[in-house]
Amino acid sequence: ECKCHGVSGSCTLRTCWRALSDFRRTGDYLRRRYDGAVQVTATQDGANFTAARQGYRRATRTDLVYFDNSPDYCVLDKAAGSLGTAGRVCSKTSKGTDGCEIMCCGRGYDTTRVTRVTQCECKFHWC
Repeated sequence: ECKCHGVSGSCTLRTCWRALSDFRRTGDYLRRRYDGAVQVTATQDGANFTAARQGYRRATRTDLVYFDNSPDYCVLDKAAGSLGTAGRVCSKTSKGTDGCEIMCCGRGYDTTRVTRVTQCECKFHWC
């Protein structure tokens, strides 16, 4: 980014500095890299790695790589530190990770309607 200094914006002196990229753009970039990550295995000498499956493309210098698949966070797995998602409260209308479609992992879900009656301590004021 840069800023001009001078009389009436004449830009006789220009000051520039480095700035962080837009957070959304950085997140989108990382998501694309994550979605295109390549599974690899170490070579015999341990100095390099190769694609884990025959016929898969080789990893480039800019690819994210991984050795092991992620654990299934839908099920209880104490070794991985995952409590699973069974029994958790989800949002029927949300499309995010708190939504029932994602959180329930295709197992289905029960819908419960809750009605609460509370004292609001309202007062009437004549105007």
